[in-house]
Amino acid sequence: MSTLFSPFVLGPLTLENRIVIAPMCQYSSTNGEANDWHLAHLGGLSLSGAGLLIIEATAVEPEGRITPADLGLWSDECEAALARVLGFIRQHSPIRVGIQLAHAGRKASCALPWKGGDNIPSAEPEGWVTQAPSALCYAPGDEPPQALDQAGLERVRQAFVAAARRAVRLGLDCVELHCAHGYLLHEFLSPLSNQRTDEYGGSLENRMRLPLEIFQAMRAVLPAHMPLGVRISATDWVPKEMNGWDEDQSVVFSRELEKLGAAYIHVSSGGLSPEQKIPVGPGYQLPQARRIKAGTGLPVIAVGLITQAAQAEEILTSGQADLVALARAMLYDPRWAWHAAAELGARVHAPPQYLRCQPHGLKDLFKTK
Repeated sequence: MSTLFSPFVLGPLTLENRIVIAPMCQYSSTNGEANDWHLAHLGGLSLSGAGLLIIEATAVEPEGRITPADLGLWSDECEAALARVLGFIRQHSPIRVGIQLAHAGRKASCALPWKGGDNIPSAEPEGWVTQAPSALCYAPGDEPPQALDQAGLERVRQAFVAAARRAVRLGLDCVELHCAHGYLLHEFLSPLSNQRTDEYGGSLENRMRLPLEIFQAMRAVLPAHMPLGVRISATDWVPKEMNGWDEDQSVVFSRELEKLGAAYIHVSSGGLSPEQKIPVGPGYQLPQARRIKAGTGLPVIAVGLITQAAQAEEILTSGQADLVALARAMLYDPRWAWHAAAELGARVHAPPQYLRCQPHGLKDLFKTK
């Protein structure tokens, strides 16, 4: 049997296979609310045959959006809009669905990527004051963020908890806490963006404090059957002399998350500094995934230019990771899992409406509910 298409137990949750659709921002919401684009986008991906679909980075408060068009989960309206999309998915697909809860920190208040993605000053109609561990810009020319005070820290903590409660009410299968890509919780972890002098800055223990507090508070309100995982940037990819966030610190952080009941670590990288130099190539983040897997007892999701079925199979059979996540490859080929199953001699779920499309000689490729 193909390892890629073998079941995997993620805490109390069983996945039919080890293909994960990574969270991908769509920048297509109004007031944080999912709409017909999300119904088409997520509905289509739910028919892919993957084992787990993770909904895009979803802001826990309006100030935590990357752009004014980001998805959110801070209001009853946001919750109801997403419930409509999930209702469609549940009707037509057995796929497990999770959500990534996030706060953009100093990388918030930006234009849409296809409109340049630049920081929008707070004085402009669509802009707002961004928040961060310290009043340090992400890039030269950006409006400086506001350093969070104690009241702000508590507000952010409670926003993550409230969004986690909404995720429970929505009936989602799991939650992923976003601590990667230069957003707020990664900003607290990295000494490049966190230059606080209180108990939330300085030492590694202090820089981990807020992400761990938020994780613990979320875990306390999620039911036991609902796994809580974490996405990390395992390295800032900056020159060593800059003393950024790195793999050694990521292992320590992952071990602390393991103690608090994390279900998995989703290992990505970068996003914190414009000075990053990333050696992009097939599976370029696998060394970081291997390092986290070797340094903890947690399941690891590998991600980053994993595009071929044989490549994904080898990652799993060689023990480099426990699951593989695809993002842009899945957008390019929403039936990637079907094609991978055909190549690896496995079977994959498909809706009965599509059974007639099985190529000649592959009449046993599809399973239905």
